[in-house]
Amino acid sequence: MTYIALAAAVLLVGIDQFTKYLAVTYIKPHGTVNILSIDGNEWLNFTYNENTGAAFSILKDKQTFLIILTSIVILGVIILMLTKRIKKTSYIWCFSLIIAGGVGNLIDRIVNNYVVDFIDLRIIKFAVFNFADICAVTGTVMLMFFYIMDEIKASKEKKKRAAAEENHSESKADSKNPDTDLNPEDISDINKSDTVIKAEIRKKEDK
Repeated sequence: MTYIALAAAVLLVGIDQFTKYLAVTYIKPHGTVNILSIDGNEWLNFTYNENTGAAFSILKDKQTFLIILTSIVILGVIILMLTKRIKKTSYIWCFSLIIAGGVGNLIDRIVNNYVVDFIDLRIIKFAVFNFADICAVTGTVMLMFFYIMDEIKASKEKKKRAAAEENHSESKADSKNPDTDLNPEDISDINKSDTVIKAEIRKKEDK
């Protein structure tokens, strides 16, 4: 599964680079191309933008820092996946998306010293972004979701185990004699000892 997910990440990087090539070739000469308008309102445009920051233009003009940071994170995640430290299928695919997004933008920073963005959601006045950003953000959000779900599940199982142990302890307590706080077997042994002692006493009295 790990190798399939990494192969998928390579495919997504290819898609990202191809869409950026199209943006440079067909969108850059026009600046902005309207894709979807409703009632005269622009909902979706393709707007060519050269981003010198990270996703959605944060950390602007910090290319060296971003290249080093992104490289370390991507390399670390790949090592964790290849060494089977990340085993859950859901986590593997989340990290595959994160790797694809990181590598897609890393290529731009190394080659161009900026990242090509072109997806412009005017309806929500969002930052211009690209396919790699979608991959990285989707992977991160899904990873957080699966992690929270796993924590909730683990918490429920922990409570069930605690309840089961408590019920087991109560059952053991109920099985003991309430007056002597001894098990029935202990009481039987004591009764046998009393019988033996009484028999010895009678023998001495008879003599």
